[in-house]
Amino acid sequence: MVNDPEWQRHLQQISPMTDGLAIQATVPPHELPIGPWAGLGVLATWAAAALLVGGLVLHGRDA
Repeated sequence: MVNDPEWQRHLQQISPMTDGLAIQATVPPHELPIGPWAGLGVLATWAAAALLVGGLVLHGRDA
């Protein structure tokens, strides 16, 4: 959907799908949009944000 290669790479670096796959990649790290450790950090951030939002929604509905 995005035609600009710079924006495509940036979106790949912050998407959880690409980051999750970067963790288990077997190609050299310079060929990936994000490194394995950075990908793990971004994936953990997405998971923590989802848990936080879910907890806030549950707390708001429970009250």
